[in-house]
Amino acid sequence: MQVAKPEQKTRKHARLLIVDDDPDLCDLLRQYLEPEGFTIEVAQNGTDGIHAASRDRDKDKYDLIVLDVMLPDMKGFDVLRELRSHIRTPVLMLTARGDEFDRVLGLQMGADDYLPKPFSPHELIARIGAILRRAGWQSEQAGPPRPISIRFGDLELDTAARSVLKSGEFLRLTSAEFDLLYAFLESPGQVLSREALVERVLGRKFSPFDRSLDLHVSNLRRKLGLQTNGTERIRSVRGIGYLYAWPA
Repeated sequence: MQVAKPEQKTRKHARLLIVDDDPDLCDLLRQYLEPEGFTIEVAQNGTDGIHAASRDRDKDKYDLIVLDVMLPDMKGFDVLRELRSHIRTPVLMLTARGDEFDRVLGLQMGADDYLPKPFSPHELIARIGAILRRAGWQSEQAGPPRPISIRFGDLELDTAARSVLKSGEFLRLTSAEFDLLYAFLESPGQVLSREALVERVLGRKFSPFDRSLDLHVSNLRRKLGLQTNGTERIRSVRGIGYLYAWPA
């Protein structure tokens, strides 16, 4: 396993795109988020949201997109599908409280996290902060980046570009999937508890009723495929968590 120091881009303020058709909610989010140092732009329908996020294919335009499931012209899932076809910007989905189907579908389609409505603005800020941290965002005032680039078996993980190559081929991962793989490759062969992974990867306390982590692991398994010898890369350890197996 080889380790190297990367360069990391920094920026003074994180830039957020909010795609939601409720003007009162958008104004409220501005009031809470702008004093926290975020730069906010708003799109009030899915078409405008796609255009804003994809304009000139500027993939660094936004650091995070907050996307409502219910939009007047198209479903938030259709917006997410279109965005994921060409950009990797982290996406936080806003869903109806208690609608587990929406949450599961969003995560399976590549959302990085979800937040049920109605929500506390403080919880929204915490979720946004957690996603930005695991997506590698760093302000100009922050300290030096962590020196990690990992080569392990047929995988190469680069934290500077937040990218993963498998046998030289690019893998399209969400920020949660990337951080899961990062955690596994830092500790291959070791059992990592669900509690530790939820806190590190999702940035919140573990809840036995929250299956988000398991969905992210399932998606990551599917994208990585099997080891070259046909065995599972990520193994479940009943009642504890997961481990990444050493290649045979």
